[in-house]
Amino acid sequence: MSESAPRDARPHERAPKDRPWVMRTYAGHSTAAASNALYRSNLAKGQTGLSVAFDLPTQTGYDPDSPLAVGEVGKVGVPVPHLGEMRRLFEDIPLSEMNTSMTINATAMWLLALYQVVAEEQGGVPEGESTPEEVAALLAGTTQNDIIKEYLSRGTYVFPPEHSLRLIADTIAYTVHQIPKWNPINICSYHLQEAGATPAQELAYALCTAIAVLDQVKASGQVSEADFERVVGRISFFVNAGVRFIEEMCKMRAFVELWDEITRERYGVQDPKMRRFRYGVQVNSLGLTEAQPENNVQRIVLEMLGVTLSKNARARAVQLPAWNEALGLPRPWDQQWSLRLQQVLAFESDLLEYEDIFDGSKVVEAKVADLVASAKAEMDRVQAMGGAIAAVESGYMKSELVSAHAARRAAIESGEEVIVGVNRFETTEPSPLTADLDGAIQVADPEADAAAKRSVEEWKARRDEAGVEQALRDLAEAAKGTDNLMTATLAAARAGATTGEWAGTLREVFGEFRAPTGVSGAVGVADAGAELAAVRERVTATGDELGGRLRLLVGKPGLDGHSNGAEQVAVRARDAGFEVIYQGIRLTPAQIVSAAVAEDVHCVGLSILSGSHMELVPAVLDGLAEAGMDDVPVIVGGIIPDSDAKRLVERGVAAVYTPKDFGLTEIMGGIVEVIRTANGLS
Repeated sequence: MSESAPRDARPHERAPKDRPWVMRTYAGHSTAAASNALYRSNLAKGQTGLSVAFDLPTQTGYDPDSPLAVGEVGKVGVPVPHLGEMRRLFEDIPLSEMNTSMTINATAMWLLALYQVVAEEQGGVPEGESTPEEVAALLAGTTQNDIIKEYLSRGTYVFPPEHSLRLIADTIAYTVHQIPKWNPINICSYHLQEAGATPAQELAYALCTAIAVLDQVKASGQVSEADFERVVGRISFFVNAGVRFIEEMCKMRAFVELWDEITRERYGVQDPKMRRFRYGVQVNSLGLTEAQPENNVQRIVLEMLGVTLSKNARARAVQLPAWNEALGLPRPWDQQWSLRLQQVLAFESDLLEYEDIFDGSKVVEAKVADLVASAKAEMDRVQAMGGAIAAVESGYMKSELVSAHAARRAAIESGEEVIVGVNRFETTEPSPLTADLDGAIQVADPEADAAAKRSVEEWKARRDEAGVEQALRDLAEAAKGTDNLMTATLAAARAGATTGEWAGTLREVFGEFRAPTGVSGAVGVADAGAELAAVRERVTATGDELGGRLRLLVGKPGLDGHSNGAEQVAVRARDAGFEVIYQGIRLTPAQIVSAAVAEDVHCVGLSILSGSHMELVPAVLDGLAEAGMDDVPVIVGGIIPDSDAKRLVERGVAAVYTPKDFGLTEIMGGIVEVIRTANGLS
């Protein structure tokens, strides 16, 4: 065969490839040591950057020994209560050579300070000693540091908006001078889409957030006009990519166009490189299903294509969820699968060999133009209110998101929006991937809580207490004035202060904040048809039998701020005729019990997505029993494994709902029956 082949036959000469995006996996759990082992394993498999998930106490500024941290330590990320744990987290990982993304917001300044100090201790130049300034100049990565979307969707805010913006602006001003390769903020539209945002809302609210931040930095006077272009050039975005591939790809092109216009016209940025829309992405976790979860793999691939195929709007970093995230915590093998999806696309396909394949497409141009126009109209509405902060404080943006999410849920329930395996094509063969449901996910180390508490106790026993107290006094004084808080924060980190002490000091100066829930102003599905009408009649009839309108308390115990599900339950319950008591996120079990007693409710519904259900739900049950309300039924919703659901029912919970129970009206009917059973009604 080789002898008869033409002499010029040779392997296909391929075009040189563009450099692939940074490949990450969002990870962290249980302890710093366990997370460190996971990071080093993922890097060995070809991952090119780190994406750190912190647990909820770390995100909201509490130490593991705080009463508010009960059940939450190590559940959705790694606990980092002090410098010693940050050292363990990055042991044997040279930070001066790493690109690290940290999903941290309210406490972003603090975690960046710990990261910088650990990098200084490691040293930055292999062939010799390095000064702290030289090490800082080598650091590359991102702190999410977008507090506005926390008020709107994710819920890990701490301080009021004006003080939160100051912390953000101080971090940006510090990094542009001291850590020039660092992205000090990731304007994060990801969670806006998770909260129900349409593409136009995602564009508008993210860009309004960027405007609010840049205006704050400019007003602070900490950055010269000459350096302001560099500030704009370090602003990055973190976006969501849903399964509607064409729309999502066009959304990214619209982001590029709008950001170029804003930075050029509003801020006068002349250098095209500084106007470049730089973004990382995690594809949509909202669309992952518990039913037939193997279908999540093709969803993830489609979503990845939406942010990689268009060269002119390609993500600079991509992290993919795992197929089983709707079931619980992914295992290392599941994360490896998601990493391999990226590697196959980048290294086996010819994607990176071509210019933008969508340039000149009339369909794409028309869709981008429509998204740009819709986003501009919504941005104008927000700016007319006084900007993003005003639209947060008034509850406008939150209500719009809750309404958009309610419309999406109604479309799924009606079948207008098809979800394969959920509301169509539900017949399925048994899946070998989920044959052992308990084995299909990883469980956080049950000893993580005790280990974290011991770590804090031992850390405090070894440190210079007087030095810590002085550093915290200096931090408080700086907070009362106008100095950049990064300097005092670094001093507190070096002295040995804890995460809770840093945040607690600022809480005393700045106060705390509770964002509007958006439920009261949200538009529900009052005309959802016969099924909802039937439930309404049942609610009314049951209320008449019990002597008054049925009252449902929707509670969010613990530090879990993902309130989308609770909000949708509250809105649909209101539409079904219940009187709804919903006080927002981050309540203690005692506060929920107190509200149940004060409102004399007929049912308590708890929403928990952080994995802390086995600690928090029994605390609510015990509290109700102590208050003489053990006859009030309790229902629970969240990402809850079957084995845990059975244990909760044995403990006294009336019903457990998980993501597979997508029919909200059906759930409302179930709540009525739970109330009737608890009250001995036929």
